[in-house]
Amino acid sequence: MASEKVETVIAGNYVEMEREKGDSSKPTKSKFSTLFWHGGSVYDAWFSCSSNQVAQVLLTLPYSFSQLGMLSGILFQLFYGLMGSWTAYLISVLYVEYRTRKEREKVDFRNHVIQWFEVLDGLLGKHWRNAGLFFNCTFLLFGSVIQLIACASNIYYINDNLDKRTWTYIFGACCATTVFIPSFHNYRIWSFLGLMMTTYTAWYMTIASLVHGQVEGVKHSGPTTMVLYFTGATNILYTFGGHAVTVEIMHAMWKPQKFKLIYLIATLYVLTLTLPSASAVYWAFGDALLTHSNALALLPRTAFRDTAVILMLIHQFITFGFACTPLYFVWEKFIGVHETKSLIKRALTRLPVVIPIWFLAIIFPFFGPINSTVGSLLVSFTVYIIPALAHMVTFASSSSRENAVERAPALMGGWAGLYSVNIFVVGWVLIVGFGFGGWASMLNFVHQVNTFGLFTKCYQCPPHKH
Repeated sequence: MASEKVETVIAGNYVEMEREKGDSSKPTKSKFSTLFWHGGSVYDAWFSCSSNQVAQVLLTLPYSFSQLGMLSGILFQLFYGLMGSWTAYLISVLYVEYRTRKEREKVDFRNHVIQWFEVLDGLLGKHWRNAGLFFNCTFLLFGSVIQLIACASNIYYINDNLDKRTWTYIFGACCATTVFIPSFHNYRIWSFLGLMMTTYTAWYMTIASLVHGQVEGVKHSGPTTMVLYFTGATNILYTFGGHAVTVEIMHAMWKPQKFKLIYLIATLYVLTLTLPSASAVYWAFGDALLTHSNALALLPRTAFRDTAVILMLIHQFITFGFACTPLYFVWEKFIGVHETKSLIKRALTRLPVVIPIWFLAIIFPFFGPINSTVGSLLVSFTVYIIPALAHMVTFASSSSRENAVERAPALMGGWAGLYSVNIFVVGWVLIVGFGFGGWASMLNFVHQVNTFGLFTKCYQCPPHKH
């Protein structure tokens, strides 16, 4: 047992130690790159999780509250926040299990980033790998699309001389520069800034709504229909399902086994941003939000709002990188350049990944409804159902439970409690998230297509005043 523990602690630490030793000859450059570029601490992981979890979705949560009503909105945020933290914990357990088993076999991960589909492949075989690869890649593809749509949706509130589609072209080109960021190690300064940006925007939304007060004749009639109710609930499922990049963030850590509680702490912080902002905006504007999926559209234009828009634009660029980087890795592995040392060669081979994202953002510019659709059809499986099922299957035999690197938490009632929670998660997300949520969000999505049409130039834009 003692030797196993030693191996686990060593897991994921040796490469960085070697790099640190190698860097000692050039201290100034090393200090600079460590500060801004090369992060792998617990704090870096927390910043990455927190800033990645809530980006543009912060602006659509008031819209979800108008569909759900205040009480359901708050309860669903708390419920899905906890459920998301639980499945992120399961993913971290499976990652450490996979990595420890492989390192006992003397596998070297020096120039290789472990991804979720590889964890599934190593622990459960190729069918699991294929399912994980399909759902994860499709989710991250649409996650990147949503960031692009959000960029165009936001900039329009500062500069409406160009329509939203033109802004999508421009931001697609800007976001393509993320191909030059090698891995999640290198998001250190961006993760920190990203979190500052969402924190500012959330508190701006809260304070601006309270200062503005309730609009004349405000109504809070939600929930009114089943379709809207489950669409709103699924957007919140999407909000707390941002951990499709958990494995890549863990791999960027010097001690991945310390990740266990990071996601929960990140979620608790995110709730201090999402609950006050969504509640305050819904309180102030009520049912007007049903036709304004971007909350910034309703807040009066001030220097503070313009600052929030600009900060969210920068943050969406960062989150685009977060969602797209795992796709870059998959593509690199597919064409066989993942372990090459040349950054330029890797960057150039990544460019084809950005093109379909750009194209999809122009076809489906439905900021808000697309979140719920992606949440119900993709997030439900990617980050809730598959991790819970994979964990149960991996530790189904008594020998695998006895030899598990990470024991079942006693607080949860051991393995029996752990399995009970997993069964509940799978059942709930399958029925409520995928079943009802999929039905509702698809109906809503089709309604948007019928109302505005595909390739619409300017989704939910007010008529131009000349």
